[in-house]
Amino acid sequence: MKIKEIIVVEGKDDTVAIKRAVDADTIETGGSAINDEILNRIKHAQSTRGVIVFTDPDFPGDKIRQTITQAVPGCKHAFLPKHKARPKHGKGIGVEHATPSDIKQALEGLHQEYEQEIEAIPYEVLIDYGLIAGPQAKSRREKLGQELNIGYTNGKQLQKRLQMFHIPLIQLEEAMTKMTQEEH
Repeated sequence: MKIKEIIVVEGKDDTVAIKRAVDADTIETGGSAINDEILNRIKHAQSTRGVIVFTDPDFPGDKIRQTITQAVPGCKHAFLPKHKARPKHGKGIGVEHATPSDIKQALEGLHQEYEQEIEAIPYEVLIDYGLIAGPQAKSRREKLGQELNIGYTNGKQLQKRLQMFHIPLIQLEEAMTKMTQEEH
């Protein structure tokens, strides 16, 4: 099952748990201190694909959920009961401890399935624009991330990030034209 909406989680372990259960893209908040860059990425995701907030059932998770709700209206919310977010052994609480079936159940009825996959921008195009390999590639990706409001990504992840935010080739071309004009 490929989920259209982007799921907002707290960290990498949550992303791993989500991907074990469903085929979905995630944005990681990096904890409860969400910065403006992450909030802007969530706003952009909400406007292009929709967002499902899926945080841990604890105080920091609730704080993250409230911050996102205030900054990005209209997000959907998935909830996991505390007893399903505990590890079998040890302490802690979090989405990363949930079983794939519990995650699917929490997402049930909230998401839309993809009807059609968005075509990826060819890797060769990214090389031609100097976004991958080359002396200016990193700084160009940083500028592109700001221009398209998708955040910075390394060369290996750029194609996936563009696809995740439904950036068509024409929008990439326009952004690169603007960036090239600003460089001169």
